[in-house]
Amino acid sequence: MYQYVDRPLSSLDEGCRFLVWSMRAWVTTLAQRRCPAEALAPAFARWRMIGGLQPFHRAMLIFNRDALETFAFCPMACDHVSEHEAVILELVTSLRDRGAQETRGTLELVVQEDAVGDVLETLSKLGAALAIAGIFPGQPVAARGDQDRG
Repeated sequence: MYQYVDRPLSSLDEGCRFLVWSMRAWVTTLAQRRCPAEALAPAFARWRMIGGLQPFHRAMLIFNRDALETFAFCPMACDHVSEHEAVILELVTSLRDRGAQETRGTLELVVQEDAVGDVLETLSKLGAALAIAGIFPGQPVAARGDQDRG
């Protein structure tokens, strides 16, 4: 999570930026009492992510309903990643980088126990869609540079 939190959006790859934009657009659309899935569908189609729309929408619904704390998302125009946006980015990448068991442990700290399995499966499907579209999130530029030095 710390590799993403408070990072400028310009330091993120297109997969991370797509997910951050999608999270913010989902929250904004929901606040306007509109269907987020319907509103986000054109952007998901443009990014070859239409197969990821349902898992993304489901994940956001689960976080909205079953999170152990209220998630806070930045406004659309904000140039930095919020803590909860970073948590979601980390959960998506964690499945690939650390596997389901370790990601499950993190999810147990984020959502109610009954939701852990559902959100794990949903994030797995979202990650697969991101990979198929060629935009699976990577590390921010500064974080990659930090690892190169270490």
